[in-house]
Amino acid sequence: MVFPIGDDNSDRLTFPYVTIALIAANVFVFVVLQGMGANEKFTMAYVQVPAEIISGKDIVTPTEERVYQTPRGPQRITVPGLEPTPVPVWLTLLTAIFMHGSVMHLLGNMWFLWIFGDNVEDDMGHVSYILFYLACGVLASLIYVFFNAFGEGAEVPSLGASGAISGVLGAYLVLHPNRRVSVIALRILIDVPGYVAVGIWFLFQVISGFFDASGGGGGGVAYSAHVGGFIVGMILAKPMSRRGVRAEADSLVELRRRLG
Repeated sequence: MVFPIGDDNSDRLTFPYVTIALIAANVFVFVVLQGMGANEKFTMAYVQVPAEIISGKDIVTPTEERVYQTPRGPQRITVPGLEPTPVPVWLTLLTAIFMHGSVMHLLGNMWFLWIFGDNVEDDMGHVSYILFYLACGVLASLIYVFFNAFGEGAEVPSLGASGAISGVLGAYLVLHPNRRVSVIALRILIDVPGYVAVGIWFLFQVISGFFDASGGGGGGVAYSAHVGGFIVGMILAKPMSRRGVRAEADSLVELRRRLG
């Protein structure tokens, strides 16, 4: 796995106001409204739940004590129940993409958004970029709902900006496949083309999602939303970018040949 630490911004023409605002909004929600993750009542009221989206009805469940087998033996874990949602349940498709499950969840997402989001915002303009970001987040959530509409996963809540940020990465792959990205790989700092840095990340999501599904889907990560958001981002990247950017960006046909 490669970990990006920066990319070439020498040709960026605009200040990334929206990217910074999105990062600030995500941090505010987690720190203030979610109480650094301690305010479970707020979190469990505004998370996205597939069964709620499918039925259009709010679902409330009790907090449960469950026993899980771990390498250290049986562990008793408290699983918070779903709280009453004070807004129409379909709005949780939007509220959930501004919440996170932990500090590391938040930091990881915001780091990727900071590195790759400014370039995509520069390509699209501020207004188109925020619309693109929200569209990727909502559509990624709907893809997660589709794959978890029935069975045990129907009442498993989902939250996080990962689907929207996956869309940003998908757009980056289409618009900047050859841009220099500095990454840490095998404890070595190297520069790689954008399609390598982002492509490896996407491949990891696909493989992880496959094994997660094979194991019953209990890994706690919504890989279907990651993959879905990425594909949505690739599709919307050029139509939502400025005309000059569309003309300069590699076509998907050329990109597929390069990756092949």
